[in-house]
Amino acid sequence: MTRTLRGAIALAGAAALSLGAVSMSGAAQPGAAAAQEQVKIGLLLPESKTTRYEKFDRPYIEQKIKELAPDAQIDYYNAAESATTQQQQVNTALTKGNQVLILDAVDSKSIQSSVQKAHDAGVKVVAYDRLAQGPVDAYVSYDNRKVGELQGRALLDALGDKAESGQIVMHNGSPTDPNAAEFKAGAHSVLDGKVKIGKEYDTPNWDPNNANQQMSGAISALGKDNIVGVYSANDGLAAGIATALKAAGINVPLTGQDAQLDAIQRILLGTQTITIEKPYKPEADIAATMAVDLAEGKELPKDLVPLTVTSGSGQKVPANLLTPIVVDKDNIGDTVVKDGLYTVDEICTPAYEAACQEAGLE
Repeated sequence: MTRTLRGAIALAGAAALSLGAVSMSGAAQPGAAAAQEQVKIGLLLPESKTTRYEKFDRPYIEQKIKELAPDAQIDYYNAAESATTQQQQVNTALTKGNQVLILDAVDSKSIQSSVQKAHDAGVKVVAYDRLAQGPVDAYVSYDNRKVGELQGRALLDALGDKAESGQIVMHNGSPTDPNAAEFKAGAHSVLDGKVKIGKEYDTPNWDPNNANQQMSGAISALGKDNIVGVYSANDGLAAGIATALKAAGINVPLTGQDAQLDAIQRILLGTQTITIEKPYKPEADIAATMAVDLAEGKELPKDLVPLTVTSGSGQKVPANLLTPIVVDKDNIGDTVVKDGLYTVDEICTPAYEAACQEAGLE
């Protein structure tokens, strides 16, 4: 069902509720009060170290909310990678009267008590990008296991005959992020039995500095000549890994995720092999639509939540999982440029002009 059609149905429903309220001598009907109140939404993002959140997710979500509910109050919170801070921010959002929380959890498990608190207060929770535990009302993300599968397949393709001649190092991301576990599972489903994994790490807080230290340690332990490739769960980690590889004089296939600008530039130079693009606008638009519908007391339509997923705490959550895209040197123009993430001028600064010309980005 299109948003326009849903809007028409919503208007008809609002009119019916209004007539019903009059016929009952002013008694409010279920959902009528929510439809009349100002929409108040709390947006809680996990950190700002990864460029996506401030550059893309926040503005896209806020823009879509304002498009759907021009008078909406949007309260923004960034937890700066602190689970404790995010729990405090949920309390603040509840105090401010937010009707819906769009929540990208720092720690999907520890936030469960806060999600329960919101639920008990009648506040809806839309899990964004990461599936928080507890009674979440809706969830939007990308197919995270598929992300790991695509990364693993791209690494194998890049290795070719070298897959059996050495070892790879795996950097799986933060152990508190449920998505990291899915990336990891997806990658292992492709890589296991095809390559030897010399070292494997979980990287707390998705910290590039930690990844750099881990990679340096792996090089020392395995020997630079024995490493044929590196699995990195995202571009932030890949940045730290690439620095360690360069310092050791190693250039091997390296994966990533999030289509960060520096990753695209590394791909052009050949120091990173692929990244995974998860277009932010579709995900942000769906989250905003879910939040506004819930704030207005509407039931989420099936086309908005076509799936059901199970959270780490066992709840069945209506969900929408989008399809990720592999970005390599050959399709930068048809992916991140075409999708509006970056312009050619943003990518092709003087240090990358030659590489851009070689890749056909002009």
